[in-house]
Amino acid sequence: MSERIPSTGGTTSGETTVGGGGDSDRLPPPRLGYDRHTWKEIAYLLLNLPMSLIGFVYTITVLATGALLTVTVVGLPLLALGLMGARRLGRLERARARALLGVRVEEPSRLPWRGRREGGFLTQMWMMLKDPVGWRTFLYDVIRLPWGVLTFTVTLVSLFVLWPVLPFIARGLSQVDRAMVRGLLSPSDELERRIAELESDRGIVVDTAAADLRRIERDLHDGAQARLVNLAMGLGLAKEKLLEDPDSAAEMVSEAHGEVKLALQELRDLARGIHPAVLTDRGLDAALSSVASRCTVPVKVTVDLPARPAEAIEGIAYFTVSELLQNVSKHSAARSAGVEVWRSGERLLIQVSDDGRGGASLDGGTGMRGLAERLGAVDGLFVVDSPQGGPTTITAELPWRERTS
Repeated sequence: MSERIPSTGGTTSGETTVGGGGDSDRLPPPRLGYDRHTWKEIAYLLLNLPMSLIGFVYTITVLATGALLTVTVVGLPLLALGLMGARRLGRLERARARALLGVRVEEPSRLPWRGRREGGFLTQMWMMLKDPVGWRTFLYDVIRLPWGVLTFTVTLVSLFVLWPVLPFIARGLSQVDRAMVRGLLSPSDELERRIAELESDRGIVVDTAAADLRRIERDLHDGAQARLVNLAMGLGLAKEKLLEDPDSAAEMVSEAHGEVKLALQELRDLARGIHPAVLTDRGLDAALSSVASRCTVPVKVTVDLPARPAEAIEGIAYFTVSELLQNVSKHSAARSAGVEVWRSGERLLIQVSDDGRGGASLDGGTGMRGLAERLGAVDGLFVVDSPQGGPTTITAELPWRERTS
C-alpha cells in the first residue's frame, strides 16, 4: 500500500493551473538598443490614441443615450446591450495587450444567463445591467482617453527628439498600460473564476445525470422488463394448457419461476447501481467491503472515518471506488489491490492501489476522465500515478460535508 497523500487544498501532480500575470509577463530590461519588445511597446503606445478614442466615444454614446432614454422602455435595454458591446471591446484590448505587451490575463467568465432557457427577458436584461465586467470596461475606456493622448504624443515626439532613450520611455509608459489592463480588464477576483468553473461543472453534472438515466432506462428495457414480458407470456400459455396438458403447464410454471428469480436478481443489481441499500444502512465500510468481495483479485479495505459524511459525498466515494475496482478486475492483471478511505481536515481522501501492470491514465478512455470530471464538479481532485509496469495508485479527494441526519 502506498503512503497516504495528505490533503493540501492546492494543485498536485498532473494538474495545470492557468492564471494572469506571473513569469510569462516578465520582459527583459530595456536597453539603449531596440529589440522586438521595444518595437511592440512603441506600436502599442502609438495605437493607444485611436483605440482610446473608439472606446471613449462608444462609452459616452452608450451612457448618454441610455440616460436620456431611461424614461422610455428602450433606455435600459439599450444600456444593457451597450454593456455587452463593452465586453467585446475589452476582449479586443486584452488581445492587443497580449500580442504587443505580453500581458497574460484570463478571459472573464460569461454572463450566468447565457445558454439557459429559463428566465425571461427582464431577468436576462438585469443580469447584463449589473455585469461588473462591462462596467469596468466603461471605466477603462473613460480614463484611457487622456492617457492615450499623452502616450501617443510622448512616443511620437520621442521618435524624433529622444531617440536614444525611447526604449526606457516606452517601457515606463507601457508598464502603466499593463497595470491598467490587469486591474480593469482581468477577472476581478477569484469569485469570477469560480463562477466560470461552476458553470462548466454544472454542465458536467447535468450530462452525467442524463447519461445515468439513459443507462437505467436501457438496463430496465433490455433486462428486467424483457424478462417480465417473457414471464407474462409464459404464464399465459401455461394458463391455457392447465386443463389440457397439466404436465406441460407445470413445466412452464417452473420455467417462469426461474425467470422470476433472474428478474429479481437483475432488479437488485440495478438498485445497487443506483444506490446500494448496504451503503444507506451501514455506511462506506460495509458497502466498500461488499464491492471488494466482487472483485476478481483480493482487496484489502481500510476505512478510518470518525463519522459518516453527507449522503451525496458518501455516494460519490462509493461509486468512485466501485468503478476503480472494476478497472482493476478488467485491465490491471493484478494479484492484489487495496482501498483506503480516511479524513484529513475538511477533505475525504480515497486511495485505490494495485500491483498490476500499470499504464492507467486520464487519456486512456472515458472511464477515468469521467471520474475526474465528476469529482471536479464537486470541488474534488483526482490524481493517477500509474507508470508502465506498475504499481498503480489512484487518489481521489472530496470535500468533507457533515451528514445532516
